Amino acid sequence: MDLLAGITTLTLARWQFGITTVFHFLFVPLTIGLGFLVALLQTAAYRTKDEAYDRMARFFGKLFLVNFAIGVVTGIVQEFQFGMAWSKYSTYVGNIFGAPLAIEGLLAFFMESTFLGVWIFGRGRVSKRVHLASIWLASFGTMLSAAFILAANAWMQHPVGFEIRNGQAVMTDFWAVMTNSTFIAEYFHVVFGALLTASVFMLAVSAWHLRRGGDRLAFGKVARIAVVMTTVAAIATIFLGDTQARQMTEQQPMKMAAAEALYDTTCGASFSLFTIGDLSGNPLFQVRVPHVLSVMATNSWNGCVSGINDLQATAEETYGVEGKNSYVPVLWVTYWTFRLMVGLGFLLLALGGVGLWLMRRNKLETSRRYLKFASLMLLAPFLANSFGWIFTEMGRQPWVVYGLLKTKDAVSPIAPGYVATSLIGFTAIYTLLAVFEIGLMMTLARKAPEPIDPAVADRPLELVY
Repeated sequence: MDLLAGITTLTLARWQFGITTVFHFLFVPLTIGLGFLVALLQTAAYRTKDEAYDRMARFFGKLFLVNFAIGVVTGIVQEFQFGMAWSKYSTYVGNIFGAPLAIEGLLAFFMESTFLGVWIFGRGRVSKRVHLASIWLASFGTMLSAAFILAANAWMQHPVGFEIRNGQAVMTDFWAVMTNSTFIAEYFHVVFGALLTASVFMLAVSAWHLRRGGDRLAFGKVARIAVVMTTVAAIATIFLGDTQARQMTEQQPMKMAAAEALYDTTCGASFSLFTIGDLSGNPLFQVRVPHVLSVMATNSWNGCVSGINDLQATAEETYGVEGKNSYVPVLWVTYWTFRLMVGLGFLLLALGGVGLWLMRRNKLETSRRYLKFASLMLLAPFLANSFGWIFTEMGRQPWVVYGLLKTKDAVSPIAPGYVATSLIGFTAIYTLLAVFEIGLMMTLARKAPEPIDPAVADRPLELVY
């Protein structure tokens, strides 16, 4: 019996890329955000000469380094897949897609790796000012790395600065690619989402130690910084997400329609908080908020939002008829990932807001209910990030490059068995990495930071504890 009977290379390649991408993106936001927050702690230690900040910079620095290392390992697989499973895509857009990825590897990655090395091993060997600068440059490197990768992704969402030559997309304006309106909105949304992820992570870890009688002075300082950053980052992420919704309505109207499962073009469109039953227009039960979808999509109370039926008809006229709903993404995926992403974002805003209120009353470090709630919220930003990317990428279907190249036309012309083998292998390796990562991070996070012995204070980071 053929175990792969009826399973196509396209299906397996999509599953493989989806699994590896979502897994890799669990590490990316934490790396970007934690690098920035560790740099803040290191700056506070430098300016105040407060040992507590120094201990916390070392404590969370080790967690940052572990996460950075795993993120690098899992990210390497992503680029291999373009040649292995998506060779037609690579041939079609390689002239454009390869440029920002090459710059990311040659500039940003080496920058963050080099200065991380200085921060880890340069303590006591370089001046304190240079040592402080190294962690800021490493943090800047992570953000620069994200910029080039997101520029490549944004081009897939909204192609600009190119022309088609001999059946291939050829870049004609690199500056247009790097100033793509989709990239700018996407980049800042991702960066603030990363800061939100790291802030909640730091708050959850600090709350866990405070609940168990840990170092109240040190973890209390970190918790206060994390609460402020959580609030600021949550507000910025929500605001930028709202901006992206209007941009998405203009550039990919089908994605917005699919987010609401809106079949008919509607002015003053309402937004459903949740649905029980079928999404095809005949649900068993819905809770709707009047006009909210129009406000989100058009910034107008009675703005008109195009429906799936009209958009499908327009796409058929433009790109050709390929079957019923051939230009419509999987609605249950887009509908629920959008709501889970938005819902978790507002929940994280509430986490920060309540924390600020407790700070004003000087009860943040002693409120056991809040500290427990903060600890339980550890996974929330990671889930929100994943739901956001699933919505972004699956909402673009059937396009891999919007309006230019369909996903079914981008896959490599190889037998399903080859992709199945790599899919099983990658999933097994990633599972082992996940077990290792979670185990090591939990061990380091639970370990109480020890007082810094002046005799070894200037030794490399890994020798401190």
